[in-house]
Amino acid sequence: MAKRRKRSKKDSTGEMIAGLVFLSAIGMYVWSKSAVAAVITFIFVLGIFIAIKLIIDKQREERLRKSGIYDIDKMDGRQFELYLGSLYKALGYKSEVTRSTGDYGADLVIEKNGVRTVVQAKCYSKNVGIDAVQQVQGSKAHYKAEQALVVTNRGFTEAAKTLAHSNGVNLVDREFLINMILTINPEQKPNTIEVAATTEKTEKPCPRCGKPLILRKGPKGEFYGCSAFPKCRHISEASPQREMRVTK
Repeated sequence: MAKRRKRSKKDSTGEMIAGLVFLSAIGMYVWSKSAVAAVITFIFVLGIFIAIKLIIDKQREERLRKSGIYDIDKMDGRQFELYLGSLYKALGYKSEVTRSTGDYGADLVIEKNGVRTVVQAKCYSKNVGIDAVQQVQGSKAHYKAEQALVVTNRGFTEAAKTLAHSNGVNLVDREFLINMILTINPEQKPNTIEVAATTEKTEKPCPRCGKPLILRKGPKGEFYGCSAFPKCRHISEASPQREMRVTK
């Protein structure tokens, strides 16, 4: 549904521009009675619109590049949580990333001006559904928080938006996240690559290459992956009752 609406918006914009170009050409023909002048006007106005579009596209691409959103898209769930922890600290919040398991529905707990907020972080390749909203809403009482927030590098389904609105849960989508990142002073902005590397390393060596294993979070839950990825692609299942001591 969201994709259809987005495509429909683009189509209507294109139709509007095409209409303006044709109206300009027709207006010139009516005014000058010259087909040549009408064609020249058509080409000239079309060229202006193309140039404006290229400039806007270039500015948008530069904005995305500066935000580091493409690096964020490559993060796993735990890396995204740690990144947001650093991001909110840079924005002046007290920020605490909760443990990987048994987090009671909140990946982060942030506080500013005496207001405590629980955060559910979702680094996805698709829109976030209602589960994230339900989880973070349920965690408010446990963490004694006044507000609840879901942050993603993508968007939200219509059902998630409706549920969030009725439950007072705030949503931060891709565009809002980019705006947050770009408001930070360049000297303070967390480096996405460095933060992505500060995930939870364990003391257990990889059975293939000997490098430390890293606790990661994927769509199907937690797992241990080699810190030398992508050179070494070893993975192993993470037990919910793991006794392995984790260091950051």
